[in-house]
Amino acid sequence: QVQLVESGGGLVQAGGSLRLSCAASGRTFNNYAMGWFRQAPGKDRESVAAISWSGGSTYYADSVKGRSTISRDNAKNTVYLQMNSLKPEDTAVYYCAAANAYSDIPYRGSRDYGYWGRGTQVTVSS
Repeated sequence: QVQLVESGGGLVQAGGSLRLSCAASGRTFNNYAMGWFRQAPGKDRESVAAISWSGGSTYYADSVKGRSTISRDNAKNTVYLQMNSLKPEDTAVYYCAAANAYSDIPYRGSRDYGYWGRGTQVTVSS
């Protein structure tokens, strides 16, 4: 199993930036594709970004494309989500997730992910 702990959330004004981090422990980190998801109050959880085990392929939801960058450092067992030009609609709890990597692709669906962190709150004020 792999344990995931998110950090870096907080309160930021619209137009600001945050970098979320997710530290993994347990099994070999580069056995896993990684993803970031978010859930706003009253809404379903949605995929934000994903990255393949090697870091060579990424995926972004249309809502964050061009404003966010997902990256990973396999030596540090950490995945990051850099978010820029934040909007009030980005307010949500952000979750890091790990999926067993059977191929070097970013997994988009939440059902692909078997391991989840507890989340970090991101609040964007207008």
